[in-house]
Amino acid sequence: MRTPLCESLGIDVPIFAFTHCRDVVVEVSKAGGLGVLGMVGFSVEQVRQELDWIDAHIGDKPYGVDIVIPQKYEGKGQTDPAELEQQLKRMVPQAHRDFAAKILADHHVPEWPDDSDTPLIGWTEATARPLLDEALKRPAVRLIANALGTPPKEVIDQIHESGRLVAALCGKIKQGLQHKAAGVDIIIAQGSEGGGHTGDIGSIVLWPQMVDAVAPVPVLAAGGIGNGRQMAAAMAMGCAGAWTGSLWLTVAEAHAEPAQKQNLLEATSEDTVRSRSWTGKPCRMVRNAWSDAWDAPENPKPLGMPLQGLVSADAVRRTSRYAAVGETRKVLFNPCGQVIGQINTIESSRGVVMRLLEEYVDAVERLSGLLTAS
Repeated sequence: MRTPLCESLGIDVPIFAFTHCRDVVVEVSKAGGLGVLGMVGFSVEQVRQELDWIDAHIGDKPYGVDIVIPQKYEGKGQTDPAELEQQLKRMVPQAHRDFAAKILADHHVPEWPDDSDTPLIGWTEATARPLLDEALKRPAVRLIANALGTPPKEVIDQIHESGRLVAALCGKIKQGLQHKAAGVDIIIAQGSEGGGHTGDIGSIVLWPQMVDAVAPVPVLAAGGIGNGRQMAAAMAMGCAGAWTGSLWLTVAEAHAEPAQKQNLLEATSEDTVRSRSWTGKPCRMVRNAWSDAWDAPENPKPLGMPLQGLVSADAVRRTSRYAAVGETRKVLFNPCGQVIGQINTIESSRGVVMRLLEEYVDAVERLSGLLTAS
């Protein structure tokens, strides 16, 4: 399966694993795919520590990183991270902070052990650029992906000048065309059923349209890939590989608390919902008491990005740490796609890669057999 894109990145198979866990990055890259570390939520020092660890354990294998620079957000244009943070915090109504705190209190989520505030980490160019600068110091980083919108020209130029490739996610054809016009090297077409920030168009409709619209730029299929059959379907539509995320949430190497993994393993495809309650933009996650509370007409409405992220940041860190305590599971932040319904067991990261490849081969051989039989 060594495709032209594999040759460009120095990988063996076109399986891309988006994850916030460094161990998963290493194991997927060692298995022949490309692990991609999602850096949103990390400080510069945390990113430095994570990348140091990856560099020390990944050997001669490449990997990627994912940043978030939306095209539209509150405070755009402010370049000083500290000033931007203070500016945005002043914009958050106290009523929203109080409402978020009440949801956590109603479900008996323990308080954070100290009185430290949750900083603005990610979701803006000012906060993403220092993370990018740190990533570009690493020779093994071969791909920089932007999760929301077309990256700024200066960012694309900086990445290209360093000899790396640029990827960007999108859920609409017009967004893919914007990516192509801006010089993005790889377009990741994510269908509505995918986890995290998604649009309205389903994968099986979006993928072939995107392939045709942005050719010859390679397209990675995202949203709904949980087995090799689905990967084969994407490749049959002209995609150059599979961009996966939900698959890695429950693997043995993932850092999530056991109770949080169990919440995901028990979730069905019908249990997910697109909600603005965590980040301010539509984000697919496991529906729970938190998303329901923000959707109720009598309650405050979610703010725009990144303001809503400032409202929810304390909930994210507290529910992640105390996932097994009291009723915390009812308000966990679990972004995932509808494919979560077919993820029911804990596998190793390497095992997932091998399974995808075996299922892919079986699917292709089955189709070839049908063609021969006719």
